[in-house]
Amino acid sequence: MKIVITGGAGFIGSNLAGMLAEHPEVTQIRVIDNLSTGFKENLAGLDVHFLEGDIQDTALLDQACHGADAVVHLAALPSVPRSVKDPLASHHANATGTLQVLEAARRAGDLHVIAASSSSVYGANPHIPKHENLTVAPMSPYAVTKLATEAYLGAYHHSYGLPVLPFRFFNVYGPGQRADHPYAAVIPKWISATLAGQPVTIHGDGTQTRDFTYVGTVCHVLTDALLRRVVDPRPVNLAFGSRTSLLDLIREIETATGLRACREHVPGRVGDVPHSQADSTRLRALFPEVATTALQEGIPTTVDWFRQRPTSDV
Repeated sequence: MKIVITGGAGFIGSNLAGMLAEHPEVTQIRVIDNLSTGFKENLAGLDVHFLEGDIQDTALLDQACHGADAVVHLAALPSVPRSVKDPLASHHANATGTLQVLEAARRAGDLHVIAASSSSVYGANPHIPKHENLTVAPMSPYAVTKLATEAYLGAYHHSYGLPVLPFRFFNVYGPGQRADHPYAAVIPKWISATLAGQPVTIHGDGTQTRDFTYVGTVCHVLTDALLRRVVDPRPVNLAFGSRTSLLDLIREIETATGLRACREHVPGRVGDVPHSQADSTRLRALFPEVATTALQEGIPTTVDWFRQRPTSDV
């Protein structure tokens, strides 16, 4: 089995490449990444065929997809604040980029396409937990681009018979998620700040809740979906119904690091969703054997990864 991972030098993509490399059924892993948010060093020691470039490059996509069996489409411009600042860039990378990947998958012989959407599509809908049949109400350009991603997958399934599986990722965290860029996610930012004795910046009062999902669990689901060729045009929540406030998250980080975090509250951000929690019914029906990783286990593992990194990298 030959697998293409777009965005494969990023946090989730490189973790997935590492896991796929352990399966003898996977004979080749091809990674496309323009290194705008990924790092080639994330793939160090892995037997992957790396193609540096953008998913807007149709020739590069065709090269990657030729003779392949499946594509895991993770390439994107992440971050709600980034999309608020530059909505067109997010649209081109996330929505148009997905369309380019789907067209390449068709040209290559209707490859199995698994793609990452986001829980941000639920947006202003206050219902908790979030199930996939809820009315979506995006609150940011980023959320709109992710809604377009999953909608295009469904449309290509129904229009062309393309085998697809769109996942709504929630707040994925774990080893390999760096803090050294302006749009870093909350867990790496706060771990890095706490270890460095710097203030932890909290947007709002910290009572916002998130369904944090460990990257190893996410990659296990993606790997199982590839090996069993799981197809479903409907979006699937890839999270397990946990609900942790940001204040509770800080306490978990303090426990794992043995350090006291200095809290600094600032105004809330435009486009941020107040509460997020997944209904995992559909996920568990498709992947009944998946096991979750509790925050109390995942945070210490992530802290250990940070402690092993050079200071300049965290």
